Order: sequence, then structure tokens, then C-alpha cells
Amino acid sequence: MTPRSSTMRGACTAAVFGLTALSLAACGEGSTADGSGKKVIGVSVADQKSLFYVAEVAGIKAEAKKHGYEIKITSANNDSSAQVKQVNDLLTQQIGALIFTSQDSTAAAAGVRAANQADVPVIAVDQRPESGEGKLATYIATDSVKAAYDLCTWMFEQIGGEGEIAILHGVLGSTAEIQRTEGCKKAIKENPGIKVVAEETANWDETQAFKATQNVLTANPRLDAVFGESDAMAIGASKAAKKAGREIFSVGIDGFPTMFDAVESGLTQATMAQKPYVMGQLAVRNAIALMDGKGDDIPAEQYQDTTLIDAKTVRSNKVEDFYGPDARSAK
Repeated sequence: MTPRSSTMRGACTAAVFGLTALSLAACGEGSTADGSGKKVIGVSVADQKSLFYVAEVAGIKAEAKKHGYEIKITSANNDSSAQVKQVNDLLTQQIGALIFTSQDSTAAAAGVRAANQADVPVIAVDQRPESGEGKLATYIATDSVKAAYDLCTWMFEQIGGEGEIAILHGVLGSTAEIQRTEGCKKAIKENPGIKVVAEETANWDETQAFKATQNVLTANPRLDAVFGESDAMAIGASKAAKKAGREIFSVGIDGFPTMFDAVESGLTQATMAQKPYVMGQLAVRNAIALMDGKGDDIPAEQYQDTTLIDAKTVRSNKVEDFYGPDARSAK
């Protein structure tokens, strides 16, 4: 889940994958099918600044092209109200299925309910509505609880099973923030030698994490480690420590190209790499099956595992396997 740049999960430009505000909405207005008579797949994503979402859309576009399907893509630029309107606009164009990565729980609930009322199946990616706020055909996401649990457990082992740590939270209440907090705190309960001395909200953002960590370091001269709930926040924490002349252990979750470089250089120590490009491809295959009436076997939840990228594994893994063939050009 999730991760969004200075808005969410780490910055990158939409132009990297050839996606501009105009091209996102460039598929024709009002058409229900392409020239072959196939139904059109609607796509609504929270933004096209976060590399996670850019890679997801790249996977969607590649898979749709492979199968000969037209897609209509909208990006909400992290505006919940705008996203609700965009979803409603897609539904008026009689799309056959909706691939939906919501900005927040408000957009998620409203968008899913609207699609349900229009009898359009919803494939949710990364974010999901709260329980009882609409029916999903399937939910595709990183298993963020497991990823955070595994990462924090690994980090505690690396620092000797004891020490003071800080947690940098993503956007409070978002699916990824809730699950990553849950996973790490489960690991903390199993490691009584670990003491959480600070928790700050940095909204997935490197700059906010940098500033928050500066304050944490000042208040906690014996701080040993930081769990950043995203790569951008982990990098921000490490840069703050470096500027202060302090050494800390810093980890994140995403698997961005910048984080691969940070791990290899020793700036940060590890990340759990997600697979947004693969999630986008899977979402399209599910959408096609649902439109063809063959979606009965699609699981309600499709959690994707992450891969630990640390100093030992960073050179044996390729970021393109997680973020798609153009991932490196996004740096």
C-alpha cells in the first residue's frame, strides 16, 4: 500500500511514464467499447506523482494493451472530492469495470458505493473502503501487516534486540498506515528490549520526515533506529541523522529506485519492496475476467508479498521487477 511523494510515497513526475494530466483523460468521451466491441475499463487513481501509483498505471496500460482493451484513466491529484466526481463521471460512460486506487477512506467508500449502484465491478488496489462501505469484486494490495512485522523484526535483530526507536507514520487512517503500524507494533510486543521513544506523522513525505527526525534526535540522544512507514520517510530520517552527525538504523517500505540506491550506499539499511507494476497487471486481468462473466474464482483479497532489500540482497534484485521496465528512468 501504498505508498505518496510530497503528497504521498515519494516524488516522481508523471512524465516519466508518458502520463500527463491531458493524456490521463485522453480516451474518448462517452464510448462504452472500443472498435472491437470490448467493454472499456475505467481506472481511478489517487495521483500520478507517487512512483507507486505511476508504476501501477504503467502496469495497467501495458496489460490492457496486451489484451486489446481500451482504458479510461483519471488521476485525482490527492483530492478526495475530485476523485469522487471522477469516478461518477467514469460510471456515466458505462465502463465495464472499475480499477480503483482511492485517495482516502472517504473517496473509497463513496466511489465503491456509486459503482455498486451502477452494477460495475470494483477492483480495489492498495486502498480499500472501511468494512460495510460497499462491495468489492477483489482487493489487491501489499500485505502491509506482514511486511512491517517482518521488517521490524529484522531491524530489531540487527540492532541486538534492544534499543530506542522512533516510528514515522504515513497519512493517519490510510490503509497502509494502519496496517504498517499494526505489523511493527506486533514485532515490538515480541521484543521487550525495544522501546518506542517517539512517534511522528510525516505523511509519507521525505521533507516532513527530515524535520520530524531532527526534533526526535534532539529529544532523544540515544536513539538507535527509525522505522519509516515509507521509503521517502526512511530516507528523510537518515538524511536528518547524517546532518546531525548521528548514526541511526533506518528502514522503510516501498522499494523505490532511490531506496535501492540508498541501501547500496549505506545511507539507509533496508526496504521491503512492493510490486505495484504487477498489481496493475493483475487488476486488468481481473477486470477482463469480471467483464466476461468469469470472475467467480477471483479471491476476495489478493495480498502480494514483499522482498527484503538490504546490503546483502540489493545487488541481486532489480527494481524493474517491482516497478516495471521504466523504473530506473523515474529517479
